[in-house]
Formats: sequence, C-alpha cells, structure tokens
Amino acid sequence: MDKTLLYKLLGIAFLSALLMVPLTMIREQITARSSYQEQVKREIAQTAAGEQTLAGPVLAIRYRVRMPTGTFQDAETGQMMPRYAFQQEERTVLLPADRLDIKGKANVEQRYRGIYQARLYHMDLALEGKFTVPADLTPANLEGSQLVDARAVLLMGISDLNGVDNDPEAQINGHTLRFQPSGDERLASLLPGNALAIELGNVPSGQVSHFNFSIPLMLTGTEHFSILPTAQVNDIQVVSDWRHPSFQGKLPKSRDVGNRGFTAQWNIISRLTRPLTDSAKAASATAPRQEAVSIGFMEPVNIYQQSERAVKYGILFIALTFAAFFLGEILRRQPMHVMQYLLVGLALTIFFLLLIALSEHLPFLYAYLGSAVACIGLITVYLSGVLGAWVPALKSGAGFAGLYGALYVVLQAEDEALLIGSLLLFAVLAAIMLSTRRLDWYQLSNARPENFQHRTGSA
Repeated sequence: MDKTLLYKLLGIAFLSALLMVPLTMIREQITARSSYQEQVKREIAQTAAGEQTLAGPVLAIRYRVRMPTGTFQDAETGQMMPRYAFQQEERTVLLPADRLDIKGKANVEQRYRGIYQARLYHMDLALEGKFTVPADLTPANLEGSQLVDARAVLLMGISDLNGVDNDPEAQINGHTLRFQPSGDERLASLLPGNALAIELGNVPSGQVSHFNFSIPLMLTGTEHFSILPTAQVNDIQVVSDWRHPSFQGKLPKSRDVGNRGFTAQWNIISRLTRPLTDSAKAASATAPRQEAVSIGFMEPVNIYQQSERAVKYGILFIALTFAAFFLGEILRRQPMHVMQYLLVGLALTIFFLLLIALSEHLPFLYAYLGSAVACIGLITVYLSGVLGAWVPALKSGAGFAGLYGALYVVLQAEDEALLIGSLLLFAVLAAIMLSTRRLDWYQLSNARPENFQHRTGSA
C-alpha cells in the first residue's frame, strides 16, 4: 500500500479522535444541565414537600413491671414465693395491626422554574384497620414479673410533615382524636421519618383489647411515594391520573396503566412470611427498603438521559461515516479532502448539541426529528457540491436518515439496545464486505482514484 494512502487513513483516524473533544464537551454540557434540573427539583421540594414515606400506623404499648429480686418462704403455706423490689422497669412492645386497608388517590401537577420542572403529587388517603392487644403483654423472659400499668400510643411516621395538607382526625373506637408530634424520643425512633402520636390511655390488664381506627390523610410530595406495610394483612389500592408510574419495592398484585392514569393494588400478608414481631419491626428505620410499596411519578422521557445515551453513539456515527466516505473514494474513484471529512464530522457532532437544546423546549421526538433533518439536509447539500452530483449526495442522505432512525430505535428500546446495536454493526460490516468483495487491495498503489483497480475475477 502506498504511503499516501496510509497517510490518508492515519489522517482519518486522527480526525475521528479529534472529534471526541467536542463530543466530550457536549456530554459535559448535558451533565451540567441535568444537575441543574436536579437542583431545581430539590428547591421545589424544599418549598413544598420532598419524597414521602408513610410508615404505620402501629400500636406502641408502654408498660411498667416489677421484677422479682429473690424468693421467701410463706409462713402459712410454707411455699417459696417471689420477692419483688420497689424498683420498676418501663418497657415498650410494638404491635402491628391485624389488618390495614389503605386507599389512595393521587393527582399530579408540574411546577416549573424557567424551562426546568418538578412533579408534585397530592395524595388523598384513607386508612382503616384494627389492633388487638393480648391479655398478657409481658414476654416469656419476664415470667414472674408483676404488671403495674400499661398505656397505648398510636404511632404513624411521615417523612416530611410540611406535606401534610390536613389536620387528620382519627376515629378510634368511635372517638375523634388528633395526632400530635411525639414528644417521646424513644417512641419516635421506632418509625422512620417524623413520628406522629395519639395517646389512647390505659390498657386493661388480663383481658384482650381492640382498637378500630379510621384515619383520613392528605399528603403532598415530590415524585416518589412509599408505604411501609406494617400490618399482618395489608390491602393497598392507589389510583392516579398520571400515565407513567414506576413501581418499585414490592410490586403490585394487579395494575392497570392507560391514557387516563393507573390503578394498582397490593395484598401483602406479612404474618405468612415473617413472625409477628418481625412484622412490627418492618416500620423501623432500619427496615430494608424492599419492604416498601413505592410509586414513582416519573417523566415519560428523561431528555438528559436520552441525550447522554445518544452522545455515546457519536463516535460510532463518525467512524461509520468516515468509513463510508473512504470506501466511496475507492469505489467511485473520486477523492475527498481531509478537510471535507472534518466538516462532515463537525456536522454530525452538532446534531447532539441541537438535540439537547431543542429537547428542553420541544417533545423529545420532535427535537430529535428536527435535529436529524437539519443535519441530514446540511450534509446532503454539502456532499452535492463535493461529489459534483445530486444523486450520490441524496443516496448518502438516505443512508444518514437510516442511521439516525436506527439510533432513535436504540434510544427508545433500552432493554434491547445491545441487540439492536449488534445487529446494526453486523449489517454495516456486511455492507462493507459485500461492496468491496471484488476489490483488489494489492493494486491500490497510491491514493489517487485513477489507480484504484478492481479484480476482474468473480466474487
């Protein structure tokens, strides 16, 4: 191979590496815009409310016991009896509800700051359930102790109290009671977030007690809503007008997502999967997040993630284009200058900058279509002058249109991106091999097109 041809190949390789600089700068710009978008979300959350997690309700029983310090012999019966000290110990047992029914309706609104936005949801919740307090509260390891008294406290945890839009009046055994911030740090630490409490008074000893409750709750939050199911049996239903939910944690038993929004239902029977005490601990701050029912009110298209993924294919675009131009030089015997390679490569690079700029003001599909049409049109007109004819230029434009179309399919099919990309590369390699199957590379004595020869034999 002649040195001139070798220098041409080295020059093309150098240009490909050089164009990585503007591609990197565009990618950094996308990262900066995405970071500012997240900052706007945080600022809007601070003025309204952040992501909300609802834990509970659970029933905390605070009881005092007197512990035996020894034994003495009863003078009348002669039996050994436990001796109790005057010192008392206070303990807390956490009880889950027997059942918990939660019905929620979420309306989503979008708040804007300039061209950036965040999604707030307004969740209207109705919680109903029942607690059962056993007759004997003391655990087995406290056998022989004497129960002094016991008081019940209803606890519920909410991540951001700024998002509580009503003064929830709980109906408990027919009585209307209101929540107050828990003043007991020990009780507050039992739940994640900020603990709200209702004092329910003394619990009679030696008999089973029941607490039926109904709690209306209105919450505002940003983008994500979670529920930590703490009852033994949890039935949860959420409906919303948002068409793009993301379900995480425990997946819904059934869901229906359509143009008018979504409906999702969960049926979680904790008593079948873990002991009673572990079911109560599911509301603790250290509970694994997979215990939660989580709904994300997501963007239908994250323009920054899509644009960043598109830029990753930029060097592939440039390499395929330069390879096509080089083969065109050989097959059409019409040389192209290195500067012409560079200008076309810059046009390909500008596409990604146009994409992110337009997608901040237009739907992503329209932004992608506008950017692609602008760049394909520019390159086609330019090539018509370089090649001296419209027909090969239009053919090249059609090839670019197919390439941009394939990229859009890859961006939309995230799960199948590797498969589609692999098939695309295979198709390109097959096209190159088939178009050069008659080419005698040994006769390329120099880079001048009049010296590009073809083998006369069959393929």
